[in-house]
Amino acid sequence: MPDYFSKPTYSNFVKPAKKVSKYLFLVNILLVVVTFITTLIAGTEWTTGTVGPYTIEMLWMGLPYSLSILFILGCHEFGHYFASRYHGVEASLPYFIPFPPVLGFFHFGTMGAVIRTRTPIPNNKAMFDIGVAGPIAGFVACIIVLIYGFSNLPDVNYILNIHPDYFSADYGKGGLGLEFGDTLFFMFMREVFTDPGQFIPPMSEIYHYPYLCVGWFGLFVTAMNMVPVGQLDGGHVVYSMLGSKKHEMVASISMVVLILLGVMGIVDTYLELGIGIGWTGWLFWSVVLFFVIKIKHPPVIHFEKLGTGRMLIGYFSLLILLLSFSPSPFIISFLG
Repeated sequence: MPDYFSKPTYSNFVKPAKKVSKYLFLVNILLVVVTFITTLIAGTEWTTGTVGPYTIEMLWMGLPYSLSILFILGCHEFGHYFASRYHGVEASLPYFIPFPPVLGFFHFGTMGAVIRTRTPIPNNKAMFDIGVAGPIAGFVACIIVLIYGFSNLPDVNYILNIHPDYFSADYGKGGLGLEFGDTLFFMFMREVFTDPGQFIPPMSEIYHYPYLCVGWFGLFVTAMNMVPVGQLDGGHVVYSMLGSKKHEMVASISMVVLILLGVMGIVDTYLELGIGIGWTGWLFWSVVLFFVIKIKHPPVIHFEKLGTGRMLIGYFSLLILLLSFSPSPFIISFLG
């Protein structure tokens, strides 16, 4: 995930690199350890359906979630890192961002991870490679996690151990229900790697299944990163492929789509129209993009037309966006 809240990420206006302390990597290690702990707690909460306190045995159940999410985020960021080093651009090791548990607030235990580039990116070819490497590496990691998750689904007793009244007509009534929005790729994996007659958890229960939950989260993060706006990964890709003017047009259209989805989410939530499309979070994300990330992409020092190979990879990365994107990623409803 790019460093959303820091303009120098992938920027060509970064000052020449200063001497970096040889002990700075200790910060990276500390953040990995803390993120491991917060994702372990989050994974235990999602998997067991309880908010603690937890025993060692219960925390053990959160381990698959924690390791899987670190794996996906690590693949994404090291994709950026190794592409940077390939082009001679000095970059930091990944900084994982922990998210501490907050009672009554659902979370994934992390806000992602970032790397920082410390030297200018010389041309759009290098910009393209650095931008596209992360999402593709992260997407491949999602595929691995989802294949394992769908191929090793536990039987129905797993969900009954968490919710003994799952098949009861009164299950969930009087409370709030959380459902993850389906995506084209998640649907594809579900169809291919499950068997007819097998119990397959609905989208309202997959957060109890660590590999499915993390795989879905990885697709969600990939889609957010691949929105072709500003200095997001998708912005780097489209700018490097099409140039400044066409990128600005694509970015503007993308912003309009996000705003419309956000407004539809608000209208659907408060007027209870039952549209089923939209999420208020997209409106918040569009505000962050407009005021922090910015719509335009800063120019590179040298721009030239990309070759056929890179263009095909670029179009493939945009296909990943379409396959991973959910218009309504989080659906919260009152179960009356």
